[in-house]
Amino acid sequence: MYELNDKIKNLIPYEPISGEYNIRLDANECTLNYDAELMKEVHKAIDSVNFNRYPDPTCKVLREAFAEYYGINSENVTVGNGSDELIFLVESAFLKKGETVLTASPDFSMYEFYSSITENPGVKYIKNTELNIDVEVLIDDIRKNDVKLLIFSNPCNPTGQGIGVADVKKLLGSVNSLVVLDEAYMDFWNEEESLIREVEKYDNLIVFRTASKALGSAALRLGFAVADKKISNALAAVKSPYNVNTLSQKIGALLYKKKDFLKNRTETIVTNTKTLYNELVRLGKQTNDLIVYPTKTNFVFVKCSFGKELFDYLNTKSIVIRYMGDYLRITSGTPEEIKAVTDAIEDFITQR
Repeated sequence: MYELNDKIKNLIPYEPISGEYNIRLDANECTLNYDAELMKEVHKAIDSVNFNRYPDPTCKVLREAFAEYYGINSENVTVGNGSDELIFLVESAFLKKGETVLTASPDFSMYEFYSSITENPGVKYIKNTELNIDVEVLIDDIRKNDVKLLIFSNPCNPTGQGIGVADVKKLLGSVNSLVVLDEAYMDFWNEEESLIREVEKYDNLIVFRTASKALGSAALRLGFAVADKKISNALAAVKSPYNVNTLSQKIGALLYKKKDFLKNRTETIVTNTKTLYNELVRLGKQTNDLIVYPTKTNFVFVKCSFGKELFDYLNTKSIVIRYMGDYLRITSGTPEEIKAVTDAIEDFITQR
């Protein structure tokens, strides 16, 4: 009788929070959908699709629109079916069996998951009590463990913290390992802290970006890897030929040309996140058991002992956030959604 191997036989499929909620602040999505005028252009783009033909394997038009938006060379861009495909692609293709991957904790859980599937041993860097990374300690860990791949998010999901560009440059110049810098949330922070425009200076750097957050297009499943030509050519060689469907390519290219629209919407999200953060800080003063971490993203990370109780209470109000044990992650929503969730949290605190 055929049996599954040990690395997958006990795995449980990922199941996001299901059900109908009036307010969803659990997945770090953009809560703002396309407006009516943009939807007209999206429908026009869909009408131009030849459904009997394979997608462009190079994603040429999309890569050029993405590159123009960020002011980079399109030859340095590889497009994936979401950043998840790119993470798995890098870990499976750029590492030989048995080579070590270093991840940080807490950080995006899929980094560690995919390395377990590729059968690469993992080393974990534990962040300090402020949930920050000490770059000197990280460099020492990489050297000590002969790490071949370091992958981390900056700013970080789920903590909302960020590492300054000077420290990232120091890291890159101090190690021989490949460094994957996942900048999925950089649009909400400061582009001056990004290395997306400097990849050609480094032969050991890959920068990830996504259309799921600031672009507000999680449904398209578009991820981008930016690297020097050597790494970009290798990515193009190992990826599936038709990995990004034509619909996503066309709509993504259309959206990245809407510079003013995207910039204005990003500014709105940042403003709303500051409101959420300030309200949570205010609520934290009503109890000695709610730590609110500063954020450089579109969500706020908090620590409390009553996380599960609060999560369940919010569910009764048709509000869902992300429960993570001792921590809660709350995505920034519209002003109305922020008021609803903070009012509900205040009611919960008052009733305790």
